[in-house]
Amino acid sequence: MMTVNEVCKLTGVSIRTLQYYDKIGLLHPAKYTEAGYRLYDDAALETLQQILLFRELEFPLKDIKEIIGSPDFDRSKALEQQIELLTLKKEHIENLIDLAKGIKLLGVRKMNFDAFDTSKIDEYAAQAKASWGKTSAYKEFEEKTKGRTKEEDQKVYQGMIDIFGEFGQIRNTDPASGEAQALVKKLQDYITEHMYTCTKEILSGLGKMYAGGGDFTTNIDRFGGEGTAVFASKAIEIYCK
Repeated sequence: MMTVNEVCKLTGVSIRTLQYYDKIGLLHPAKYTEAGYRLYDDAALETLQQILLFRELEFPLKDIKEIIGSPDFDRSKALEQQIELLTLKKEHIENLIDLAKGIKLLGVRKMNFDAFDTSKIDEYAAQAKASWGKTSAYKEFEEKTKGRTKEEDQKVYQGMIDIFGEFGQIRNTDPASGEAQALVKKLQDYITEHMYTCTKEILSGLGKMYAGGGDFTTNIDRFGGEGTAVFASKAIEIYCK
């Protein structure tokens, strides 16, 4: 067993963070001493490792809690997928470094934006998150995408980009407006048609993820302009009430 202080020294996680994880039910200590101090065993530390890996991949705490709390959660499979995501992220960062070095060395004025494309990471993350819970939505996603060509996948992806582009065009209006709400319905129908049945519950979760920071927010704002992700998220929240 390890005390809170020992865990903090080992992992670099603050005492306040461990207390918060315990409070929200994300990571409970193995036991408490008679004086009320938290103690952590190897199983708890293994769970903490999983949490920290998910955090490095910019997963919200709410999603992490749902994933590791699922009765179908497979640690070994999750680790394999985390490695794949981290590898993709590493390649993405290396491409950005190469781009920046090229600009510095050659004084390139016309930038190549290919290095900023994180669609591969985003797509894998969405599939991995769904598969960790072995949800019916993921099974449906597998069925609908089975046999698709690379060109067909790109066409579906472009359709999503176009919808977020439409959100961007009205991002300075009221998210409760009829136009904005119709666009949310269009997004919901598009996901249902090409990926999986997008219930209001699922759509609500996607909306929070869109504005939650990280690559999703960055990409949406890149397609629709700054503030598009937050606007879409607000419109989705209103729609799902």
